[in-house]
Amino acid sequence: MITPALPDIAAQLGEDIGRVSQVSSLFFVAGAVGGVVLGRWSDFIGRKRALFIVLGILSLGTLLCIFAPNLTVLLIGRVLQGASSAAFQLAYVILSESLSAKVFGTTLGIITAVNGGVGGVDGYIGGLLSEAFGFRSIFVVIFIVGLIAIVCVARVIPATQVSASSGKMDWWGAAVLSIALICVTYFVSSGPSAGWLAPVTLLFLAGAVASLVAFWVVEKRRATPLIAVEHLRSRQVWPVLATTVLTLSSVFAVINFTVVLLSQDGTHGFGLDAATAALLFLAPPALIGVFAAPMSGWLAGRRGWIPVLRVGMIACLVLLVVIALLPQSFWVVFAMIALLGITYNGIVLTTINGLGVVQSPAEAPAALPGLNGSAFGIGAGLGIGIVAPFAAQGTPGGYVTALWISVGITALALITSFLIRPRVPVDAS
Repeated sequence: MITPALPDIAAQLGEDIGRVSQVSSLFFVAGAVGGVVLGRWSDFIGRKRALFIVLGILSLGTLLCIFAPNLTVLLIGRVLQGASSAAFQLAYVILSESLSAKVFGTTLGIITAVNGGVGGVDGYIGGLLSEAFGFRSIFVVIFIVGLIAIVCVARVIPATQVSASSGKMDWWGAAVLSIALICVTYFVSSGPSAGWLAPVTLLFLAGAVASLVAFWVVEKRRATPLIAVEHLRSRQVWPVLATTVLTLSSVFAVINFTVVLLSQDGTHGFGLDAATAALLFLAPPALIGVFAAPMSGWLAGRRGWIPVLRVGMIACLVLLVVIALLPQSFWVVFAMIALLGITYNGIVLTTINGLGVVQSPAEAPAALPGLNGSAFGIGAGLGIGIVAPFAAQGTPGGYVTALWISVGITALALITSFLIRPRVPVDAS
């Protein structure tokens, strides 16, 4: 909802748009950290209590945004709002623990559709509010919805939702992993702008590597780690994370970057204005995904999450190959992007969210959903960073190269999906 309001924020706070863009970037960084830390903490303090904490953080951050006198206070508020993204991971786990496997699939598909912005409606509403009442009105609406959510949690979430793990929260591991996620996020975002070999980019890369090594060492020594090392290296966990990163790096980049540039290129593309391009190439897959996601979850709950994911990945690969072969055909690209609303927005996003839940270790049910949520953001940023130097050339060869790179990454994602080994339930082992 905030993206359309960025110009108004810059004007009212007297800041340039470059600095104001941190309103979005810091939100996603905080979301990557909050999903892992707050999600795992819920294993110890209970889901309902954790949701109250998350929604309390959201409310506090939103109030800061409403009354922010300057950009600094607004950014602090956005960081707190971003941390509340853990609500999605908590929702996935609560649904898994409260519903049958078949019903869980359908409901997770609904949450996936909501998480995707309900077909872009949230951005449209945000633009209307900003234009009519100013950017602060958006945060007023968010605050009201947050209060309604608190009431719903109090009345609907079962009081029987108790802690799923014994022992104490691994705050040392959480701190080190948070540093690693921040470094990875800024490495991915700095690469396209500053250059992948620029000192600042390499500094973030070094920080990420050092933090991940430190995290590995810390986790091996903790009685109740954030996620045990043996799980991280098992085929029930790492291929899920790899598939998520690779999928977002490929398909997301095609829909949200390469095709967007191609559609607005008046010389070598379709020559559309920004609004028309969004209407024809961004809205259709998002809207189709709203209906396809619940159906995909329903199917996965009955046929298995991994097989349905693989079918979706194969379909995505075929569609991307067609786009890469015929990038100058408007109707071919339009049709393939619309079909990605079924295969990517519907099937793949729903199943990788579901696998984050069903593949998580029994003693740490919220660990993998949190890590998987972070993988979404990392993959999206990484994919755009990889193809940007080619697509931004604005030449037929540049677009084709960017598309075939995405095809190759999608093929890697398909391969890693075949490496996923289903988790064996504790009572079955």
